Amino acid sequence: MNNTKAVVVFSGGQDSTTCLFWAMERFDEVETVTFDYGQRHKLEVEVAAAIAGELNVKHHVLDMSLLGQLAPNALTRNDIAIEQREGSLPTTFVDGRNLLFLSFAAIAAKQIGAKHIVTGVCETDFSGYPDCRDVFVKSLNVTLNLAMDYPFVIDTPLMWLNKAETWELADRLGAFDFVRNRTLTCYNGIVADGCGECPACRLRRKGLDDYSALSGREACSP
Repeated sequence: MNNTKAVVVFSGGQDSTTCLFWAMERFDEVETVTFDYGQRHKLEVEVAAAIAGELNVKHHVLDMSLLGQLAPNALTRNDIAIEQREGSLPTTFVDGRNLLFLSFAAIAAKQIGAKHIVTGVCETDFSGYPDCRDVFVKSLNVTLNLAMDYPFVIDTPLMWLNKAETWELADRLGAFDFVRNRTLTCYNGIVADGCGECPACRLRRKGLDDYSALSGREACSP
């Protein structure tokens, strides 16, 4: 365990919750930061707060509602369908989201003396989001260090993992059942296994099925 502090960018979903367990294993002190950016399912903020409370982790919620106003998308607007057309980004992509989230997480981290920022972005099983790419994270890491003259490290433990490997990591951390039953990944706001139909649920389910086939873990609903 490192004698350091870390801030986890935390949505209460599968990926960020796995990252939270990963951080708790490695750092002496961990805090979470959740962003309220006008997402249509406020349950996301509530689930994140509940998980942080259950794990006895200090939790912060930052108001980023302006982001939802500036960048209309399917996650903030009921009148925009969740879809991906060939040659364009998914309608669930929020312009500047990870840029702003990581920047504000860094500001919060510096105030408490934390040098590590943990985020669940992933380039292997991502949905075509440019702000989930490794090159973006590395570039922003340098920029934040220069902007605040502070030695931040942005940790991305899931960057090169597919969803099956993310389930495997949760299992190794002793968090498989917790992640399976407590987290909210579904774009339609349904906790645990979700609606089963949206892109987030299908990706999560495929990863679970793939990991179950390899490990013998039960993949059907409890």
